[in-house]
Amino acid sequence: RVHAPSVGEGFQARAVIRELRALRPDVQVLYTFFSPSAEEITRSINADVATYLPWDLRGPLGCVMEAVAPDAVIFTKTEIWPTLVNEADRRRIPVGMIGAVVTRASRRMGPLAKMLMKPSWNALSPACANSEEDALALQSLGVSPRVVRTTGDPGIDSAVYRFRGRDLRQRWHALLQADVRPTVVAGSTWVSDEDVLLPALVSTRETVTDLRLIIAPHKPSELAVAKLIERLEKDGWWATTLSNLEDALAGDAPEVSLRPNAIVVDRVGVLANLYGLASVSFVGGGFHGRGLHSVLEPAAAENGVLFGPQHHRARAAADLIDCGGAEAVQNVEELTEVATAWLTDEARRRAAGAASAQYIQRNRGAALRSATLLESLLRISR
Repeated sequence: RVHAPSVGEGFQARAVIRELRALRPDVQVLYTFFSPSAEEITRSINADVATYLPWDLRGPLGCVMEAVAPDAVIFTKTEIWPTLVNEADRRRIPVGMIGAVVTRASRRMGPLAKMLMKPSWNALSPACANSEEDALALQSLGVSPRVVRTTGDPGIDSAVYRFRGRDLRQRWHALLQADVRPTVVAGSTWVSDEDVLLPALVSTRETVTDLRLIIAPHKPSELAVAKLIERLEKDGWWATTLSNLEDALAGDAPEVSLRPNAIVVDRVGVLANLYGLASVSFVGGGFHGRGLHSVLEPAAAENGVLFGPQHHRARAAADLIDCGGAEAVQNVEELTEVATAWLTDEARRRAAGAASAQYIQRNRGAALRSATLLESLLRISR
């Protein structure tokens, strides 16, 4: 069984499950999650069963373990559940982790957390770390050095799979692709991002007069989308929603709706398609303290990537900055300057996109490396 608590972990798990099934077509996979947001991707995970995991309590989890009788229990990225580990250990079921990330600021690095969780960390075998830094951190938490392997980030493979597997048959995608113009795609934005992004692009539009904005709010509720449309129109954009664009293509809305210069994406699940249309990408979450969203999808689409200053928990963001594929901007003025430069200087824009693509290519293969270790674990547990 594989546990991935939320969406990001789910994408990592999906990539590893894909490779594991290629190695072992007979393997049965129970995929569990905890956050309601993770439920949306379960249909695309090639698991035999996908369901919520109960609270980390001995009674409910003991019943699950008795009913499922797994050959291995695998955690993803950051979470480890001590009661579940204990229930597996009591039954001599091996426990592993894939895509493990441990940041310096993590509460798990505190002395009390280390003391309480050490038995759980010590039970891991194997522990697949995203980086050498993560591998050392895992050992400091109590994971045995002999079982730690630096396999890389399977999220990179997942981003590549999603971009290459995007659905290009949709009429709205063909329409936007045919209407060639400088395009900023802003993914997973919050209001704090929009407070910087939108004024910056109004200024950029003075130079790049045919600029198009495609913006996908992190939570595209009806109210949030309506407010964003109103704000864009006040800023002088000709704005519509993706749904309205589809209605126009179907003949259910005026044909004039087919040429907006600002499109608000009013549903989830289409970011891979959108980044393929971008000249420049902006990723949300960098202007508040809750964390930057994934920069891997736009990098897989060979985009230069922009985001706010609060990206320190996202190692891929720092890596992309280091290699020239991304820039972090502090305010409206900086975002205006960089966005305008990238949109007007083709050589600079292409160089950033190429750097992103090279970063992705260099770091592929983590999903297969992780799956290979899990396949070995399954053979041993038999």
